[in-house]
Amino acid sequence: MLKQFLVGGAASVCNIAIHALVMTIIVGVAQRTSAKTKTSRPPILLVVVMIATVSVLMVAHTCEVFVWSLAYLIVDAAPPGAGLVYFAFVNYATLGYGDIVPVAEWQLLGPITAMNGALLFGWSTAVIFEVLRRAMMLSFTAE
Repeated sequence: MLKQFLVGGAASVCNIAIHALVMTIIVGVAQRTSAKTKTSRPPILLVVVMIATVSVLMVAHTCEVFVWSLAYLIVDAAPPGAGLVYFAFVNYATLGYGDIVPVAEWQLLGPITAMNGALLFGWSTAVIFEVLRRAMMLSFTAE
């Protein structure tokens, strides 16, 4: 059981590092943009900012799923013939189809992956709201 927590912890820490880097960049860009930009088209600004923010976050989450699929590959956690990226996505997104289950020796990696995904999705949601708040402040001050 300890090796499952160590592998899961290592993959989680890698994902937290990826997420922290992406979040730092997104919030930094939002801060610089709100400090410099004045626009006469607030609705367009909101649309552009939110599309860019959510798109970047989706790419970050996809990279994090690939970290999990690499972890599954390294420890041979998925049954033979299983699609590792699919398996990682199902666990990370807490979808829970159950059509692929980890080998018995690594059964805790699925719940650890799901916990990591849920926490990082929550973190992303908080950042989306912060970016939206800043964009809306900018839009209202520009009018």
